[in-house]
Amino acid sequence: MSFDSQISNFYEKLVVDELGHRSELADVGDDMLIDMACVALNQLPARYYRYSVDMAFYLPASEMQKMEDDVTKAVEYAISFVQSRSSRS
Repeated sequence: MSFDSQISNFYEKLVVDELGHRSELADVGDDMLIDMACVALNQLPARYYRYSVDMAFYLPASEMQKMEDDVTKAVEYAISFVQSRSSRS
């Protein structure tokens, strides 16, 4: 197992989950969803972990709520940004 496969950014999962829960994006193609995820992630700080159980166990509920709120805002911005760029094409 290589070094780079043992670390992950917790925000990646949160952003992917948020995009997946949005019914208005059901007909959006993978390329556009990936663009939205990248734009959203660029609005957020990195939060790296090695084992997901560590994040679940040690992260206070208040901090998790703030992270989820930040993800919602970042995804809303990303959707607007990517859709406005694609409508120009």
